[in-house]
Amino acid sequence: MPPANLLEASQHLLVSTIGFLGAGNMAGALVKGLLSAKVVPASGILVSDVSADRLSFFHETHGVRIASDNHALVRESDIVVLAVKPQVMGKVLEDMGGKVRSEQLVISVAAGVPTAVIESQLPQGARVVRSMPNAPATVLAGATAIARGSHATLRDLEVARTLFAAVGCVVSLDESLLDAVTGLSGSGPAYVMLMIEALADGGVKVGLPRDTALLLAAQTVCGSAKLLLDTGEHPGRLKDMVTSPGGTSIAGLAALESGGLRSALINAVEAATLRAKALTPR
Repeated sequence: MPPANLLEASQHLLVSTIGFLGAGNMAGALVKGLLSAKVVPASGILVSDVSADRLSFFHETHGVRIASDNHALVRESDIVVLAVKPQVMGKVLEDMGGKVRSEQLVISVAAGVPTAVIESQLPQGARVVRSMPNAPATVLAGATAIARGSHATLRDLEVARTLFAAVGCVVSLDESLLDAVTGLSGSGPAYVMLMIEALADGGVKVGLPRDTALLLAAQTVCGSAKLLLDTGEHPGRLKDMVTSPGGTSIAGLAALESGGLRSALINAVEAATLRAKALTPR
């Protein structure tokens, strides 16, 4: 069952039609999450895409409605989710941007496309919220940052928060910080996968079977993250709780510190953030 606060926050969405322009993995994650959390019924979700196979998949898997084209989707939707790749965003907006109505909310999940760029292709005063979700949203464990454009209201931000809360945690930030979010949680799953792979390699080195080592490594990372989130404790305190004087954990931690793990992760977030800034249109 979804948490009560999510159900309460979603009441104003129950009569809305949410249109997903694009039927990729992130759209699939959001649709799955919205239906699982009962934020909106399948009849309240409309999807359009250039791929007939993807549309058939969405209809058969989730029971949602399919739009004949982007114009039909915009015409019938109260909320339009731009779930297309950044490189085709310009063409999509050129095609359907003029059809957006003042009472509609536009939510973008396209990485690196500022709200100002989207607003420039929409009618004056269009309400836009930009989001930066990450890959774990596809298993309803995502981390998403949202930022409102120049005309979006606080209520619009809450509507977006309700949508993304169905697939994980959500934070609201100034748009200027979304490149930093890209460097941390957007690219972060890649860093974590590398750490899991390395931990499993370590297990194999000391004699564990590969599949067992990988399972133990992945569950250790998953469980440790849950412990941190559920307790609200500082990670340093939780680290100290499992680090006995002269024990195994402190020996391992000393090896990590000598290898520069901490500074490497800090540098990775900074490098990815700088790259995101370089790729984002200004």
